Amino acid sequence: MPSKSSARLAALTVAAVCCASATQIVVLPTPAHADTVRIHDVQGDTRVSPYAGRQVTDVAGIVTGIRAYGSSRGFWIQDPAPDADPATSEGVFVFTSSTPKGVAVGDAVTVSGTVSEYVPGGTSSGNQSLTQITRPAVTVVSSGNPLPAPTTIDASSVPAAYTPAGDPAANGSINALPLRPARYALDHYESLEGMNVRVADTRVVGATDPYTELWVTVKPREHRTHRGGTVYGSYDAQNTGRLQIQSLGRAADFPDANVGDTLAGTTSGPLDYNQYGGYTLVANELGTLRAAHLRRETTREQRTGELAVATYNVENLDPSDGTFAAHAAAIVHNLKSPDIVSLEEIQDNNGATDDGTVAADRTMAGLIDAIAAAGGPRYDWRSIDPADKSDGGEPGGNIRQAFLFNPDRVSFTDRSGGDATTPADVTKIRGKAALTLSPGRVDPASEAFENSRKPLAGEFVFRGRTVIVIANHFASKGGDQGLTAQYQPPSRSSEDQRHLQARAVHDFTAKILKAQKSADVVVLGDINDFEFSTTTDLLEGDGTLWSAVKSLPEAERYSYVHQGNSQALDQILISPSIRRSRAFSYDSVHINAEFHDQISDHDPQVLRFCP
Repeated sequence: MPSKSSARLAALTVAAVCCASATQIVVLPTPAHADTVRIHDVQGDTRVSPYAGRQVTDVAGIVTGIRAYGSSRGFWIQDPAPDADPATSEGVFVFTSSTPKGVAVGDAVTVSGTVSEYVPGGTSSGNQSLTQITRPAVTVVSSGNPLPAPTTIDASSVPAAYTPAGDPAANGSINALPLRPARYALDHYESLEGMNVRVADTRVVGATDPYTELWVTVKPREHRTHRGGTVYGSYDAQNTGRLQIQSLGRAADFPDANVGDTLAGTTSGPLDYNQYGGYTLVANELGTLRAAHLRRETTREQRTGELAVATYNVENLDPSDGTFAAHAAAIVHNLKSPDIVSLEEIQDNNGATDDGTVAADRTMAGLIDAIAAAGGPRYDWRSIDPADKSDGGEPGGNIRQAFLFNPDRVSFTDRSGGDATTPADVTKIRGKAALTLSPGRVDPASEAFENSRKPLAGEFVFRGRTVIVIANHFASKGGDQGLTAQYQPPSRSSEDQRHLQARAVHDFTAKILKAQKSADVVVLGDINDFEFSTTTDLLEGDGTLWSAVKSLPEAERYSYVHQGNSQALDQILISPSIRRSRAFSYDSVHINAEFHDQISDHDPQVLRFCP
């Protein structure tokens, strides 16, 4: 029986119409020549609705959630009387463009409108589409109805296989393939698109970000790290239990979660699809945060005869930032003041202000002063200013790599002439490999480094032994298709430039080793690719270098967390003389990537060895 409140709303038909001045609610007639269908008919048994582009009328369902914020405003409805086909979803999103009015959670409604396939991020992104009803006319039939019971997503319901291979006749798209939710994880999630779902007692594998999102896993044993994350160890290990969590509630109420924490109890709400992670549970009920009290790691101090070399991406550091003291404390206390630190993303003296400034001496002085104030050594530094707007990164920021070094333990061999465009080369001095420029840039005019950071090479001396260090920040993964893309396997177009960069750095390293087979060479930085990637294979070559992160157990090989995947983007590669010594140790020092209050999105890496 309709409730008393529903009597006032019964047969009220409303629609969202976007006008030039504002979005208004107006009454619309039922569309002509529309089909009366159920939600599962609209969704169909593939990723694309059989009704896409067509009008439908009187699609019935219960309102399960309302999104009144962002650019995709509307509400979800679900049919409380499902069909027998597990491939057809019983939920769908109704896009109103403005804040929905006249409907509430628990309303039984009928919706007439046009079925569309919305691709979050645009068609060029390669993302899957979200089936929705647009330009809706909504009739509220009754209010206060119980919501359809949420479908549980857990380890037993999500298949181990990630996705079918795409259709070669459709450029690798999986859109038209019949859904097999019992066989593939992505098919399982797609079969629940728009429906009310729940997860329970899920472990956090991606910390809360500034956009009030976090990631959980419904498969607690799936490639677990010893700190509670989920490691990404190969392109065939997609970690099917990962799921993004957002909230329909106030941002202030969203938990500040770290990796390893638990959302205890039930988290439930409609299952959405967006461009920033694919399938997302948009919660109208959030579990209670149960903290695991994850601690930031501290590496050991180098011994007297050990040289400690680190890489640390400090995420667009410039003088206006308030993170100098925090970065200094990390370098002094968590990294134990390495002898040499390769810094990535050092910005110029006025950061993102785009006025032609390229010098970064104020940025470096601020960090060096903060390190000394934190009880660390008074570091010296070397770098090369880039040409304005030539190295990518934040517009106006002119990011570059820079070396910090402790002059009480290490000396820098200066050879003048290095600038933004002059390439360093390799020569011999007294029978030993040497750089013609120190600091110098590796192949800065190459197309490999167009609009990207140029490698910085420097020559150091530790206890009478020369060590050549090459600091890198390879091209980002921007433009790659996501793991939940409609194209499977997804395209990784950004690899093309990193492959060129890897070849250039490998060839430069090979010249050093040709000049001196026993040379100690360290190639390090934000490689923006995994230890199992072709980029790393090209850097390593036929034994020229070796990525020392591979000395760690597989579950500890990570420096970054993306969409709930703990992965290795920052690497330190070593020449054969260092690897053969067997006296090196490697540590990925987890101080940032797993924490909601991170000062950088990268974890630093430390290599210790005896030259």
